[in-house]
Amino acid sequence: MAHTVKVCYLKLIFNIVLLLVKGKIDVCKRGDVTVKPSHVISLGSAVNISCSLKPRQGCSPYSSFNRLILYKSDRRIKLQHGHSLSSQVSDLPLGTTLFVCKLACSSSEEIRICGAEILVGVLPERPQNLSCIQKGEHGTVACTWDRGQDTHLYTAYTLQLNGPKNLTWQKLCNDRDCDHLDLGINLTPQSPESSYTARVTAINSLGSASSSPSTFTFLDIVRPLPPWDIRIKCVNASVSRCTLQWRDEGLVLLNQLRYRPCSSRSWNMVNTTNAKGRHDLWDLKPFTEYEFQVSSRLHLYEGSWSDWSESFRVQTPEEEPTGTLDIWYMKQNIGNNRQQISLFWKNLSVLEARGKILHYQVTLLEVAGGKTTLQNITEHTSWTWVIPRTERWAVAVSAANSKGSSLPTRINITDLCEASLLTPGQVSANSEGENNIMVTWDPPRRAASAVQEYVVEWRALHSEVVMQPALNWLRSSPHNVSALISENIRPYVCYEIRVHALSGDQGGCSSIRGNSKHKAPVSGPHINAIIEEKESILISWDEIPAQEQMGCILHYRIYWKEQNSSSQPQLCEIPYGVSPNSHSINSLQPRVTYVLWMTALTAAGESPQGNEKEFCMQKNAAAHGLAHF
Repeated sequence: MAHTVKVCYLKLIFNIVLLLVKGKIDVCKRGDVTVKPSHVISLGSAVNISCSLKPRQGCSPYSSFNRLILYKSDRRIKLQHGHSLSSQVSDLPLGTTLFVCKLACSSSEEIRICGAEILVGVLPERPQNLSCIQKGEHGTVACTWDRGQDTHLYTAYTLQLNGPKNLTWQKLCNDRDCDHLDLGINLTPQSPESSYTARVTAINSLGSASSSPSTFTFLDIVRPLPPWDIRIKCVNASVSRCTLQWRDEGLVLLNQLRYRPCSSRSWNMVNTTNAKGRHDLWDLKPFTEYEFQVSSRLHLYEGSWSDWSESFRVQTPEEEPTGTLDIWYMKQNIGNNRQQISLFWKNLSVLEARGKILHYQVTLLEVAGGKTTLQNITEHTSWTWVIPRTERWAVAVSAANSKGSSLPTRINITDLCEASLLTPGQVSANSEGENNIMVTWDPPRRAASAVQEYVVEWRALHSEVVMQPALNWLRSSPHNVSALISENIRPYVCYEIRVHALSGDQGGCSSIRGNSKHKAPVSGPHINAIIEEKESILISWDEIPAQEQMGCILHYRIYWKEQNSSSQPQLCEIPYGVSPNSHSINSLQPRVTYVLWMTALTAAGESPQGNEKEFCMQKNAAAHGLAHF
């Protein structure tokens, strides 16, 4: 029910002044301090401050012995002999300044007489940006405004709202720095077009100022509460038709929906009229976490939107996988007409998997007749068999989630490097930063037009590094002759890189080693044995631990010199891979003790020497220099 409160501005100002003008700060028994024109003044004004002694309160009956001293904030500003003192003070700062009058009867003692506080402030500015809102159909009207600069005085604000039929509501704010008030009244939609006018008035002891009037209707200021109880239902647990549901206030006519995958920054926006708390969504993706929010408005064209509802997050149902798996393989002959096939495949993308992949189905078939020889299920992304070399084989792999399986990917098992006409030329591998290698190649010289695609595969040379897939690959169109490889590339690791040119079931390949970053090896090879042969010695060594090679090793060096000799050692440089972990030397003299050691080199430099090994040949050896390669 509306009710009216009348406030007399003159009475309010009088009460404010009474509160502020209490200038005496102690019981003034010996005298008085008076301030004119007022204890409260505007910035830049001057005041007269007088101090007088009461009868028989001086030092002696003779006024010449009375010394009155006026202090401003503990700083002496005037001294005068007699029963009274007067001083005009100006340029006081904003805020409160304390003045104290004291009596000095001797040079060592001062007696407090009385004191006063002067308050310096400014007129209130006209309140700006007055706006009012009622949150929800059953909320109350609350208004906010900008106060302007600080007055440095006690300032009261009065909010007044005038409505139809001469109704008036009014409320006073006594809080310091007041910039908002809730009138505690509820506007109803009985007359949605009725006009209301709000105004706020600021009052302090120096004057008053009122805001411009703010005029509005019920629809202008009533902001619906945000929708609540948001949920989603999908028919038959299928993402093809899902309905978003929520609850709203009864007068809402228009809703705005926004939704997005949680991994996205951009929203899908939908406006819906008379939705009654539900809306069908047809474009959701399966197995995707979405965020939903809803906002409301009471009128189709007028009024303000509610705040957005709290976010509702939910994962949509799974659907059958789409797309096919990318498959690659390695083949290794293991004797007795048998071969080991290692099959690898990449995970489907999130959009293709459309759910959590539970397992993969792998099928081995004979190409002639299509007979299924083996069928297996695995949760891993690789599979290995040993099969006869006498037959031609194919494999098919599909991915399954809770709703079904993807179409199988079939690939025929052939010798991927058998077709020499398809061999790519001039393969190179160059670093492109710490975790990238640029691989380039030339097309096959005599069969470039036959190439249907290139496959670049790579794997770490040493198993110690493998906390990653054993084989990595990417596919490239027949028009490209370069590829940037970055998946599972780490600095200071050497990779074997192979480029395949494919045409149907035939293929040719070229390989190279490469690294994204390198430095000199941390240690040298360890010589584990020296064996005397007919006219030479055979030196064998252990590979440098993978984590100490620091890139691709290009050469080994074997050093030797006679024991206790101060001459420079002789050396033999061996290209990497020419003779794995062993090499023969035929230039040592019989019955002479030699000291031998080894180093390894990357493109960045030479390693420290490995262990030293002493050896003395017992038989004659032909001293014709080093073996040549």
